[in-house]
Order: sequence, then C-alpha cells, then structure tokens
Amino acid sequence: MTFFKYIEGGGIIGYVILALSIVAFAYAVAAFLRTQRSRLIPDEQVSDLRAQADAGDFQQALKDCRSDEGDTFLGRIAAAGLDRSLRGPLGGLEARAAMEDAGEEETARLFRAIDPIAVIASVAPLLGLLGTVQGMIGAFETVASAATKSNAYYETLAYNISIALITTFQGLVVAIPCVMAHAWLRRRIDRAAADSGRALESLAMSLERVGTSAMHGQHGGGGGGG
Repeated sequence: MTFFKYIEGGGIIGYVILALSIVAFAYAVAAFLRTQRSRLIPDEQVSDLRAQADAGDFQQALKDCRSDEGDTFLGRIAAAGLDRSLRGPLGGLEARAAMEDAGEEETARLFRAIDPIAVIASVAPLLGLLGTVQGMIGAFETVASAATKSNAYYETLAYNISIALITTFQGLVVAIPCVMAHAWLRRRIDRAAADSGRALESLAMSLERVGTSAMHGQHGGGGGGG
C-alpha cells in the first residue's frame, strides 16, 4: 500500500489521528525552541548576575531581571530571591528558599507546556484501536451478509481486515515518537533546572551572607543596648 493509501484507509478516525500528529509536532517544535539553554539560561545573564552578586549590587540585579531582556527562566528565579532579600534586612536568609520555590514553579510551567504531547501519545493508540474495532465490525458484517464463499468474498474480507488495522498502525506511528519526544523534553527541562541552580548558587550565597551579617548586626546592637 502507498503512503497515501495508509492515510485514506483509516477513514475519519485516521484523519483525526493525522491531525493529532500535526498538533504533536507543532508542540514538540515549540517546546524544543522554548527549552533551548540559550533562552532559558543565557550565558551573558549568568555572568552579569555573578558580577552583581560579587559587587553586592542587588538592586540593579533585580531591575535587570525584571526587564524585558532579563525575563527568562533564570531571570524569574533570580528575581524571586532578590525581591525576597530586599524586603527586609533578614530577607537574604530567605532568598534561597524563594528561588527554590520559583524554580519549582517555572519548571512545572515548562512541564505543563509539553503535557499535550503526552496526552496525544496516550490518545492516538486508543483512537487506532477504536478504528480497528470499527473495521472489524464491518469485516464481520461482510461475513454475515455473504451469500456464497467465493474468491471475491475472501478477497473482500481480507481487504476489510487490512483496512481495519490501518488505524492501529497510524496510532502507533504517532504515539511512539510522541512518547520519545516527551521523555527527551522532560530530561531537557530537568537539566535546565539543575543548570539554573548551579548558576544561581553564587547569588544565593551572596544574599545569605548579607542576611547573616544583618542578623549578627541586630544581635550585636541588642547586646550593646543591654
């Protein structure tokens, strides 16, 4: 059978599976572009944050992270920690927890973006099975309505069964790449989350030092007053 025969042979269900394959491909391409390291964790932004952390210029770092250019996966996580640290003298001690929470939220958002691929990977084989059952019903109806068992009868029956299996074939052809793409994209997102944690470690340590110094200062001030 030709490629187009495989597409046409599935009937309406086959066209639905074909449409799902196009949607899955579009989501996969969009997710691939969205999860590129250069977009999630730009090297220039990592360098700037480290330099600002070393210099203690947290106000400017927060401003940069909230700008249009700094609105990245890394920038949003850093902004959460910087914002928490600048709310009070002891905020630096809470900055790491704030960045961890923001990182989990940003990672979950990326995972949600690839969920449709997993859904299609699950639905496509079920649609294929539905088409197969529909085709088998038609094949058995051919058996029931046959008046004589001629060569033409067997040929028609075999053809109907082969058509019935086309949708299962289509469903698996769509599902297998979707499962592989979804697993690969999940690993890609997990790796980006881990890389962002390493990239922000120096910032977190700098913020914690500021918070610790402020805490010691308050304790020292309280002791002197006593």
